[in-house]
Amino acid sequence: MALAVAPIVQPMAERPDDELLNRVTWKIPNALALVGSRHGDEWNGMTASWITQVSMEPVLVAVAVDNSAVTHRLITGGGSFTVNLWSAEDTRTFVKFSKPAAFDAEASTLNGRAMRAATTGAPIFEEAIAWMDCAVRQSHDTGTHTLFVGEVVDAGIRDDGARAASMSDTRMKYGGVKRGGR
Repeated sequence: MALAVAPIVQPMAERPDDELLNRVTWKIPNALALVGSRHGDEWNGMTASWITQVSMEPVLVAVAVDNSAVTHRLITGGGSFTVNLWSAEDTRTFVKFSKPAAFDAEASTLNGRAMRAATTGAPIFEEAIAWMDCAVRQSHDTGTHTLFVGEVVDAGIRDDGARAASMSDTRMKYGGVKRGGR
């Protein structure tokens, strides 16, 4: 016979202040990568730090993308994304991809960085130390962002000895609460 236990309901505490929430959430160790997206003739690369593997069978990777970002629209329309891991020694690239990227079809570049189409059609950056090509299997609205869950359909490594960049390799901050009219 199972014993039913009533949940203990505690009164809602006041939410910590915004400054504290930012300082705490900025301490969460996060990878830093370029997420590539494409829908039709429109291509983009976006700096992203909310990336994680969520399953081993099948291998699924999730990225959280701001609902107002160009990348959100392109992943939704194109049904795929790439995760391009960059060397911790070359983090200046991420600043260039904090706004929508400029695509040059003739040179096959985004913001001047050489790229090619992955199996799914989303961009893979030639300078990435490793990359994953993901077909979207699920998406979940989580508030300000959508969590796109993609099955890894292709992957590669260019530099197996390089350490992938993380947020702590930069002075960038992302997370916590919205700041300054964003």
